[in-house]
Amino acid sequence: MAVTITSRAFDQDAAGAKRAANRGLVFITDRLLGRAGSIADLLATPGADAVALPSIRHGEAPQAADLA
Repeated sequence: MAVTITSRAFDQDAAGAKRAANRGLVFITDRLLGRAGSIADLLATPGADAVALPSIRHGEAPQAADLA
């Protein structure tokens, strides 16, 4: 089960985020200020095509994040 945590909630309760990560995927979001763009706007950003996005195949176990 995936859990989404705001960066503010993460800052206030990092231990809770760690516990949630032991149970499944944790997504940490950051509140963006200003105009909300569409996914099409984000994909049209110069250089966006050079970003490598990892994919997980159905049934494949997720890998630990490399925070180094």
